[in-house]
Amino acid sequence: MNRNLWLLTLCQGLFLTNNVSFIAINGLVGLSLAPQAWLATLPVMSYVVGGALSTGLVARTQRRLGRRVSFQLGLLVAFLSALACAAAVLVQSFWLLCAATLVAGYYSANGTLYRFAAAELSATHWREKAVSLVMAGGLIGAVIGPNLAAQTRQWFATPYLGVYVALAGVALLSALLMRFIDFPHPGGKHGQGSGRPLSEIVRQPVFIVAAGAGALGYGVMNLLMAATPLAMQVCSLPFDDVALVLEWHVIGMFAPGFFTGHLIRRFGALPVMATGLLLNGVCIAVALSGVDLHHFVIALFALGVGWNFLFTGSTTLSLSAYAPEEKDRAQGALNFFVFATLALTSLASGVLVTTQGWQWLNMGSLLPVAMIAGLLLWLVRVRRLRPQGA
Repeated sequence: MNRNLWLLTLCQGLFLTNNVSFIAINGLVGLSLAPQAWLATLPVMSYVVGGALSTGLVARTQRRLGRRVSFQLGLLVAFLSALACAAAVLVQSFWLLCAATLVAGYYSANGTLYRFAAAELSATHWREKAVSLVMAGGLIGAVIGPNLAAQTRQWFATPYLGVYVALAGVALLSALLMRFIDFPHPGGKHGQGSGRPLSEIVRQPVFIVAAGAGALGYGVMNLLMAATPLAMQVCSLPFDDVALVLEWHVIGMFAPGFFTGHLIRRFGALPVMATGLLLNGVCIAVALSGVDLHHFVIALFALGVGWNFLFTGSTTLSLSAYAPEEKDRAQGALNFFVFATLALTSLASGVLVTTQGWQWLNMGSLLPVAMIAGLLLWLVRVRRLRPQGA
């Protein structure tokens, strides 16, 4: 770990602080402002959709202006959108809140590229560990985010106004740290080269598997995580139990970052991804076996670790699919697939768990799990038949 990676790890933690705080309060604020109760999660959806819509713009900005300028623009948007959310709460405007979270998605599209930037800030032979350790910075957000929301929501007479004001401060702190990170210069062979067209890059088997497994793995995690509080409420478990389950889930998501890179370095990306897939299966099996507190804790912890293995592995796998001059368009496409899947599962999660129930939601999750398994087996077969083609 060098100075640049440590600073980027802190920025990753502050990015997750923003995300966790948004998840914690946007639905509650939406419920208090929405004209209809079923619209309550629209601000949460807007954040994800905003990220999906911004991937192309962020890719172009990174290609033309470089990592640092693009990341700082994202943090400027984070600052302004947090203040816009605060204004929406102050004037009690639901649609302004949705618009502000939609714009905030630009920051999300930038922040999800921190993991790729980590690979560029380390030696080539150490980039798996660099990606993994920067992702481990998410533990900072897992701890700070919920506590920040709890401590600042009553700062002002208007509930939750203080949280958005605090998140504006978090964005400023992250922008200060970003100033001291030395990213590779955007010019030269790592900058605006012609490279291959995106249509050619995305047709590679290794890209298809990295994009598909990463997006579907994220989708399974989001589908089950978002539904867990509702399922536990139906099972008459208290909110303290819900908080405990989500805490262990987030620990499972980010704590393995301290060693996932070592595992990938030693065994390869595909075996680690296969292990993550197996842990998704363990999650579903435990969830289907009962609805007591320990079932939820074990299932969601396994889900978190499985997500880490799949997502870190797919990120590392994708690094071999494009040349340095192609990274912006390739990474933009990877992020678009993730955001599109998150948008779909964010909507589907609440609908499925309230209409079909927790058991059927878990049964339905077997479909994307099976699709990931098919992708991994396909890439293994391609590499055996055509070792130079993947």
